[in-house]
Amino acid sequence: MLSHLLHLDGIDSVVIETKSRQFVEHRVRAGVLEQGSVDLLNATGVGERMRREGLVHEGLELLFNGRRHRIHFRELTGRAITVYGQQEVVKDLIQARLDAGGEIIFEVEDVRIAGFDSDRPVIRFREQDLERELECDFIAGCDGFHGVSRHAIEAGILNFYERAYPFAWLGILAHAKPASGELIYSNHDRGFALLSMRSSSITRLYLQCKPDEALADWPDHRIWEELQIRLASGAAFRLEEGPIFQKSVTPMRSFVAEPMQYGRLFLAGDAAHIVPPTGAKGMNLAIADVRLLSRALKAFYSHGTSDLLAGYSRSCLRRVWRAQHFSWWMTSMLHRLDGPDSEFDHRRQLAELDNLITSRAAATNFAENYVGLPID
Repeated sequence: MLSHLLHLDGIDSVVIETKSRQFVEHRVRAGVLEQGSVDLLNATGVGERMRREGLVHEGLELLFNGRRHRIHFRELTGRAITVYGQQEVVKDLIQARLDAGGEIIFEVEDVRIAGFDSDRPVIRFREQDLERELECDFIAGCDGFHGVSRHAIEAGILNFYERAYPFAWLGILAHAKPASGELIYSNHDRGFALLSMRSSSITRLYLQCKPDEALADWPDHRIWEELQIRLASGAAFRLEEGPIFQKSVTPMRSFVAEPMQYGRLFLAGDAAHIVPPTGAKGMNLAIADVRLLSRALKAFYSHGTSDLLAGYSRSCLRRVWRAQHFSWWMTSMLHRLDGPDSEFDHRRQLAELDNLITSRAAATNFAENYVGLPID
């Protein structure tokens, strides 16, 4: 996305990718696009397939005490979300870059970055057994939580803030028609569940589980049985079951690195911050980061000013911490919390949920955060 934005501003860039094109175009990740992300994709010419295939949701449902309650995004905020898989966004962006003559180097190895505390940073890597070196003006570390960028910054420069949650999500993809036209978030005595979708024929479903849960302990029939229980909401509602073609366990954590820049190295997306998936913020935060970074680089190349570059981390972190709070709040409201205070916590959660469905002010605040704060 950053490379695409820079291209539109006449700035050259090279994308270094350790995985193959086939891998990154089919790796299933997030699926909810905030209104601001949708608007940016459309405004920059890469939204055609999203408009055709994406599923626009004008609300979602909260399920607790066996009853579903709708939060109407459009009515409360005038905005909506779009369900369109991250891998589909990646496909569209890769194609756009290649069609424009952009340079993407796939399947590189042994990536090293240096000199970002000078005015000529260097990226070294191996491509098909050949050693390569690129000199550049800036490096954008968009390489995820486990990438090399953040780790290349010497100790003592960054501060880390993190929280590990005592539960995880068991996620599945199944060839089954979604049982609802919108997402359903369920607070249940047995634990959280989420009904989502990737298309009109593929359902994405999640169950709260233990972080060390073994997939072997969750055969398909047990998964469907538990989902049917946690998402039950009346005799007329039942999940359509179908072949499960992907299973995974996702640990839940929050993480922020501050500042998100050092010298001429700028961190973006998961390289700088991780949020629990409950609030659907991960991909959207990454898009917001690179939108701000592209503007700062445009100002530098167009006018020779570096104020926006200097303020990049501060600008991003305000949004990042808002998203961290929202994601933590949703997570703490919807998941079963074990321990000596578990019954108190459960009743507190039900009171929070009741407030959301009875207070327009509370519902509006929820909807504004879910559909996304403006990127500008």
